[in-house]
Amino acid sequence: MTVLVINSGSSSLKYQLVNPETGDAIASGLVERIGENSSLLKHSYGAQEVNLEAPVHDHSEALAKVLELFDQVGPALSEAGIVAVGHRVVQGGSYFSSAAIIDDRVRDLIEELAPLAPLHNPAHLKGIDVARELIKVPNVAVFDTAFFQGLPAAAATYALDKEVAAKYSIRRYGAHGTSHQFVSAAVADFLGTEELKQVVLHLGNGASASAVVNGKAVDTSMGLTPLEGLVMGTRTGDIDPAAVFHLSRVGGMSTDEIDTLFNKQSGLKGLTGDNDMRAVRSRATEGDADARLALDVVVHRLVKYVGSYTAVMGGLDTLTFTAGIGENDAELRAEVCERLAFMGVKLDADANAVRSMETRVISTEDSAVKVLVVPTNEELAIARQAMSLL
Repeated sequence: MTVLVINSGSSSLKYQLVNPETGDAIASGLVERIGENSSLLKHSYGAQEVNLEAPVHDHSEALAKVLELFDQVGPALSEAGIVAVGHRVVQGGSYFSSAAIIDDRVRDLIEELAPLAPLHNPAHLKGIDVARELIKVPNVAVFDTAFFQGLPAAAATYALDKEVAAKYSIRRYGAHGTSHQFVSAAVADFLGTEELKQVVLHLGNGASASAVVNGKAVDTSMGLTPLEGLVMGTRTGDIDPAAVFHLSRVGGMSTDEIDTLFNKQSGLKGLTGDNDMRAVRSRATEGDADARLALDVVVHRLVKYVGSYTAVMGGLDTLTFTAGIGENDAELRAEVCERLAFMGVKLDADANAVRSMETRVISTEDSAVKVLVVPTNEELAIARQAMSLL
């Protein structure tokens, strides 16, 4: 049995055919630049990889071409035992604390929540609508916010006028919840116990932190939207809300201009001109002052969150790095752990330097906190949640 996992963006369609029992990714691919003059299609199956450049006008045409590639290159979905299509959906609001089979009601609720995730939910709906039309198996929505839907009220509530907050559904929703849930469960499985106080750092172009106690999330860095929290590739993370008023009143900027500034022109890109951590680190090594400051800001924010979450949980058993930067940037892990030495964190330099796709401990045996690297696998998590629901 297999599940086709789809992550639909505003101009892209990423997919993976997953065996949820074995965890194998049987085939995968990506359609980029949908709606532009020329689109890129990539499909991988075993040793075969096909790269095409052709106009793809919309998501309906994109998925139709993907289905053609499955038939032409393999594996044919009719022979692959596909039982569901799983969709990543960023915002589930207060409606969804777990995955949901997509019927008209669920689809309409995802659309209703679009103002809380204007860059994401409308794009997800494009993939959902097309998949429901073209692939006649159950479609399942797996929500980034679901893992954090049950946050303690003290963590989820902003100190805003409660009637305004209720009217406009303003609370901490979090994001990357599928990854945080997958990784924290993987840590518990690896260590043989769920009775853990964990901090998980999901560090990629988007970045977030979570505090997890005995398998349940008790806090997370992203808030009403994925803008709040850690420094990211193009997002500010935490910033005084009064900066919005200042830029509007003094800078004469519109709401849309400030939105674009905070979400697409800030973070590493705003500080250095580069949103790729590898480029920023390379420039810092060469003595670039802007790049070094950017790294210092990133580390400062990470240490601040680890410290605050340790206080919230009343202790810390494990600190886990995951996602593209967390899994691959050994220097960043070392810089963070060095700042946490006062908590008894001791990093094993040799273990930290190893690159691997396996879950591993990178702290010394006498470290007061176990430090781990756990590769995230959101596609597998989505496939398994879809199967579990069915």
